[in-house]
Amino acid sequence: MIDTVVVATDGSASVRRAVDVALDLADRFDAEVHALYVIDESEVEASPEELRQDLHGALEESGQEALDGVRERTDREVVTEVREGRPADEISAYAREIDADVVATGTRGRHGEHRFLLGSVAERVVRSCPVPVLSVRQLA
Repeated sequence: MIDTVVVATDGSASVRRAVDVALDLADRFDAEVHALYVIDESEVEASPEELRQDLHGALEESGQEALDGVRERTDREVVTEVREGRPADEISAYAREIDADVVATGTRGRHGEHRFLLGSVAERVVRSCPVPVLSVRQLA
């Protein structure tokens, strides 16, 4: 039984299908939906010090837009959360904290000899998350 679905979003086009799949799964099982956006602290720390506050604010705004995008795709109530840290670690920790049944995440649709590779965050989530992970590839 699936009672709680987490969808990790960064607002990108490659995640849109994962959001749709996660929402469909939640509809089928009448599950609670959680949408999570993680501000990558290493991205902020790597920027020049005088830009960090502005970058952090821009990433937070981007996160809210990504979460609003999830809400707009469904009539279901969506619990949202913005966190800071290493994205894969935060996604796994969040899934553990709320006792999620599944985490949905998008992948980068790679081609050729790299077609079996996931995006680095998605791959880390698949390897480290304590609950099943549904990795959803964007269709061409």
